[in-house]
Amino acid sequence: MSYVWAGYGVTAGVMVAYVWRVLRRGRLLSRSLPPEERTWQ
Repeated sequence: MSYVWAGYGVTAGVMVAYVWRVLRRGRLLSRSLPPEERTWQ
């Protein structure tokens, strides 16, 4: 059973790291756009 929990833990860790990376990259890219091209504002 410990292998199952370890698998869930590794999967959750990878998913959290991926979401963090995507959000960080999105923030960095959004700063490089001029204000008139920021459609979300």
